[in-house]
This record gives sequence, C-alpha cells and structure tokens, in this order.
Amino acid sequence: MKLQHVVTEIDAKTRIDKLMAEINQEQSRSQVQSWITKGHVFVNGEVVKANYKCQEGDTITWSIPETETLDIEPEDIPLAIMYEDNDLLVINKPKGMVVHPSAGHQTGTLVNALLYHCNDLSGINGVERPGIVHRIDKDTSGLLVVAKNDKSHKHLAEQLSNKDVERKYEAVVHGVINHDTGIVDAPIGRDPKDRQKMGIVENGKHAVTHFQVLHRYQEFTHVECQLETGRTHQIRVHMRYIGFPLVGDPKYGPRKTLDTNGQALHAKVLGFNHPTTGEWLRFEVEAPAYFQELLETLEKSY
Repeated sequence: MKLQHVVTEIDAKTRIDKLMAEINQEQSRSQVQSWITKGHVFVNGEVVKANYKCQEGDTITWSIPETETLDIEPEDIPLAIMYEDNDLLVINKPKGMVVHPSAGHQTGTLVNALLYHCNDLSGINGVERPGIVHRIDKDTSGLLVVAKNDKSHKHLAEQLSNKDVERKYEAVVHGVINHDTGIVDAPIGRDPKDRQKMGIVENGKHAVTHFQVLHRYQEFTHVECQLETGRTHQIRVHMRYIGFPLVGDPKYGPRKTLDTNGQALHAKVLGFNHPTTGEWLRFEVEAPAYFQELLETLEKSY
C-alpha cells in the first residue's frame, strides 16, 4: 500500500529520515533510513538520500516493506534471564557468546537462543538482529536488554540516544591509574589504518566514558566504567587511548597480557525506564567466575 505526505511550511528544511520517523512513529529512524536506502521512499517521484532537506510542497510517497522471512535457526541454548515481560527481556550474556549472526557466526548466537525462547521479537534491526536494541562484544559478559516488539524497541533506542540508560562495566586494565576518577572524551570511528579496528579519529562520533578506580595492584588496575555514549568498542578504545588497555584484549591490548580468552570486561549494571509502564528498572550482576579468579590472582601475585 502506497502512503503519501505533503511537506508543510513547518516541516520544510527537515531531513527526510527525521520527518519520516516522526510520521511513522512505530518505526525507528534507523529503520526509516533503511527504507530510504532500499528505494522505498520517493520525493516528487524521485529516490533521495537520507540527508535530503525537505522543501515546502514536496510530495513524499512510500510503502512499508513486508517483513523478511527469518531463516536463522532457533537453538535450544540456555539463557540467563534476569527479567522478562510482554515487552522485553534482560539477559546476562556469558563471555564467548556472539550477540547476533554474522559471517562466520551463523549459529550459537544470542539471537539463535532468543528465537527458540520467544515467539515474538522486534524487527526494527532486520532479520539478523531481531530484538537487539544494543549489543556487547563476544568476549564481554553481562547485561543487555532485548525488545519483544517494535514499540518497545523504539522507546529503548530513544533512551539510549538521549543518554537516559545507566550502563556500568567492570574492567581490569594494564598499568596503575594514579587518580581515582576520570573522564575520557574522545571521538571514535573506524581506524583509517585498520578497518577492522575502531580508533580515536578527528571526524569520529562523540564518545564519553567515565571511570573510577576500584582497586590498584602492582601492575594492573580494577576499574568501573560508566558509558555516557555507546560507540563500538568504546571502553576498549578509550582505555587504550589514555594508556591503560584492557587485560586480555586481543585487538587493542598489548601482545604480552594475561590469558583471559578475550578482554576482561563485564557489563554489570543496566538501568532504564520501562517502555510501557515508565517504571525505572535497574539490574546488577556479579562478574563471572573467570573475572573473580583473575582478581584473586592479581591480589596474590601482583
């Protein structure tokens, strides 16, 4: 079914993706951008880019594409569910589990497990990422929220964008941080020398990490990091940038590091407003056994 909207004087000079997201309130801006990229949105009969500035009198026509059939196999993988209702789940993801399918990881992911557990998940992020509002890296353990419907997904995504979600992590880093607290405010983007990595780049996305020292060892520091923004690999990149890379990090850490099978990073606190009730929900989980054992080893040996 074709839908249509004529741009008014009030809407003039508004980006097409922003205006479309306001018109289609059940859809996120990223979903609308996907429609535009795939040629489902026309202005005066012409395909435009997502950054097109609307003009008064423009006629926007669009069709909402049918949801793609999911071909990802549900798998009976145990999930540590901290909370669940009709709108969302809060999961304590184990270290080593990939969040969503990608090249080389078609099975054994959190999404495979969720599809087995749930009849419905939001479709805003497409067929490979149903329900996934935000992600944490494969070797990062801890909390993340999953949306069961598009309305909840959009509400939670807006909270993330507006910095209304509380996210705290525990990490162990190389080196001894002398000051008790600090803020890293440095833009993050693709490393121009290595596209597989993120880095501090001049034209990157705004990124802010707050950190607090929990305990100092002879050669390492146990820290708590709170995200103000949520960029890819943000804590790993920011801590490396200030000279204290994460223990065990194969991508951003030193070659000589402790054997933890990936970065020593745990998402321990997650807080947000429930998308339907508005109630503030806050969850906290202890770091997994390997992390606790690492701290014990540092206490004895370092």
